[in-house]
Amino acid sequence: MTVSRAFANVLTDDVAGTRDFYVNLLGFTVAFDSDWFVNLTSGTLDLDDGHGTPAGELGIWRRDHELLPDGFRQQPGGVVLSFVVDDVDAVHVRAQQQGLAIVAGPQDLFYGQRRLLLTDPNGALVDVSTPTAMSEAFTASLVQDGNTIRQKPEHP
Repeated sequence: MTVSRAFANVLTDDVAGTRDFYVNLLGFTVAFDSDWFVNLTSGTLDLDDGHGTPAGELGIWRRDHELLPDGFRQQPGGVVLSFVVDDVDAVHVRAQQQGLAIVAGPQDLFYGQRRLLLTDPNGALVDVSTPTAMSEAFTASLVQDGNTIRQKPEHP
């Protein structure tokens, strides 16, 4: 089996407002738009066969839609939506200009990301980051294991 596509869906009471949040903050393109579901995409990967695969994709569902079982319509919890961008500081400025709920301004983190945290209109935690250099200590703690990079255990 091969997974050909994977993306998260955000549940909302305000489909248009949530759509506009992600379009205006991160520059997503609206690929499909209805009153109950919106599909957003970002960029394309040009393949040799002429097809394009979205670099990023996000779905937005109206929380009370009949396709969602009743027990799964609550506010988000235990979920972080992560987006890697080329300039997190520019996204931070845009978020401030739009008066969005910023949880933590951009910070350089040891694992090689400059990260901004904010919430979307539905209360979901949104992590926007730009790759940076990893700390020397973190880099030294990594080992290659086949196709997987692993962090060495602190106490072998």
